[in-house]
Amino acid sequence: MLIKALDSDWAVLSENIGLWMPTEIINQEHDDKPEGEEDDEEILPGRPVPPECHAELHTDYDGAAVRWGLTHHNESAADCCQACLDQAKRAKPGEMKCNIWVYCPSETGCYSPDIYQHKNQECWLKYAEKPKLNFKDRYSES
Repeated sequence: MLIKALDSDWAVLSENIGLWMPTEIINQEHDDKPEGEEDDEEILPGRPVPPECHAELHTDYDGAAVRWGLTHHNESAADCCQACLDQAKRAKPGEMKCNIWVYCPSETGCYSPDIYQHKNQECWLKYAEKPKLNFKDRYSES
């Protein structure tokens, strides 16, 4: 039966049953986003990040790891920031208090100029006496 179906003249069969299939499909993309509105990739998933978190997209700061991000994942940037705030409150005298947090919101991972391939939802809690910018902006994909 399959051989008969494959050998049939589909154009005639389609006409007989009233089926019409276009020979060319044109897919036109429409951009109906209001001017000045952020691109989706610039929006952090999850609940909004509070202003006291000082969130900066595509940014990494140097600092000693207070909590290692490879094994510390959070659902959102807001949760990562809250983890930093909570750690700073709980730190005992003489322990480093989190004052830098770095979160990877991208499902495909995030770039950082270190030896690790950072994965989605990694949350690095760091401390630096004087936080120093390590990386800013997007990493070239070429």
